[in-house]
Amino acid sequence: MNEISTPSIEYGLLAPMLIVLGVAVAGVLVEAFVPRRVRHTTQFVLAIAGLVAAFVAVVSLAGTSSSAVLGAVVIDGPALFLQGAILLTSILAVGLIAQRRVAVAETVTAGVRFAVDDFAPEPAVPPGSAAERAAAGKGSATSEVFPLAMFAVGGMLLFPASDDLLSMFVALEVLSLPLYLLCGLARHRRLLSQEAALKYFLLGAFSSAFFLYGMALLYGYAGTVRLSGIAAAVADGSGDDTLALIGVALLAVGLLFKVGAVPFQSWIPDVYQGAPTSVTAFMASATKIAAFGALLRVFYVAVPGLSANWQPVLGAVAVLTMVAASVIAVTQRDVKRMLAYSSVAHVGFVLTGLVAANHAGVASTMFYLLAYGISTVGAFAIVGLVRDRTGEAGDLSAWAGLGRRSPVAAAAFALFLLAFAGIPLTSGFVSKFAVFGAAIEGGAAPLVVVGVVCSAIAAYFYVRVIVLMFFTEPGDDAVTVVAPGAVTAAVVAVSALVTVVLGIAPQPVLDLADRAAVFFQ
Repeated sequence: MNEISTPSIEYGLLAPMLIVLGVAVAGVLVEAFVPRRVRHTTQFVLAIAGLVAAFVAVVSLAGTSSSAVLGAVVIDGPALFLQGAILLTSILAVGLIAQRRVAVAETVTAGVRFAVDDFAPEPAVPPGSAAERAAAGKGSATSEVFPLAMFAVGGMLLFPASDDLLSMFVALEVLSLPLYLLCGLARHRRLLSQEAALKYFLLGAFSSAFFLYGMALLYGYAGTVRLSGIAAAVADGSGDDTLALIGVALLAVGLLFKVGAVPFQSWIPDVYQGAPTSVTAFMASATKIAAFGALLRVFYVAVPGLSANWQPVLGAVAVLTMVAASVIAVTQRDVKRMLAYSSVAHVGFVLTGLVAANHAGVASTMFYLLAYGISTVGAFAIVGLVRDRTGEAGDLSAWAGLGRRSPVAAAAFALFLLAFAGIPLTSGFVSKFAVFGAAIEGGAAPLVVVGVVCSAIAAYFYVRVIVLMFFTEPGDDAVTVVAPGAVTAAVVAVSALVTVVLGIAPQPVLDLADRAAVFFQ
């Protein structure tokens, strides 16, 4: 009698994802069984420990190039580098999510001081209701944000490591669904937050449909959803290339929506403005890293044989993204919306490296994502500290004279803005230099010209904020900078330090990205 062999699943290769998802499940159990008074601290410690353990697992897998789960997941240089970048930015973002500040209750327990965070005390009750006011007066904390964030991180880790379109779609949904919920949990301006969550959910579902339709067409073309199988079908040339091109185009729509490229960026400013600032930092950094990892794997592994077709299209998208976002950002008066359009502009710069379609393009893109992600978390950490009487001071005019009232916070924010502008001795300069060099090497010099011009335009609105903070008299409605807790201070300090170190001595990380930029075949 022949024994049926069971395919083995290499759990060691999946350790980072399994650790994070295991911590997410444990967080759900904490919500159910741990007393409320210690739940927030328990969730924070559990989340940080899980993320650090997952990062250690990623480091232990360095140099690995293998497939797992019957070929659905691949562990190679790009996957490990991007997973490490996702975990590092997630550690910083979870620190912001956990930060609580001392406040005075205005209702129910007037005069009682307690700690509050950026999240609604009772998300399930209507905004402005008596139940919400009662929960706010008690200082209730929304600790379920931690398992939601961990589920999102688990999906992000799988996204750039997926070696077939089905597992990529599963990762896309696992990372997206918790983010839809997190965006609607803001303590202040709850209706704006819920509107942002609804917009994100509806447009995200629409983009997922495009992704699925593209996956179906590529399956019809190649007879498989495995990326290597699609590449083999393209190389064979026996199928209908039109079907393949339409499938790739629809697939790209779903992925370009996730990174926020023009013309799929309409959700970005509204969601970034309405979501809790710590969630915005999380989305603007870790989510972009994961989505670009999936883009790299699709275009460099599945359809490199169609590069003559997709390079001009992605090049046009990159140009449109850089130009539109840089120009629109100049007109913004809200600091979070300005950073949102700045984020869209950086998507165009990263696409410049991706369009290069060469080894340098992969390496420079990965370095850019790591450097930009860390600086972004730091920038939004500062935004969350600047407050007026209604909450966060969103209007840029309120930031006038901030450098005189809080020179340390203003200097840190100025550093991050200079990095976004690509000023020398910051990580932003090295990042742009790397992707532009890769683009020139790949024959995309016109993209570099557009990128340099758009960088100059972007520098205007970054410098405008710096001038406003340091060289403008404060207005009547003065803002205050909330004294950061130890965790927030550490996040800002680490982000600023990495921004400077990657600008002054980037070579070790550039070399690491260069060694990692080899896909498993």
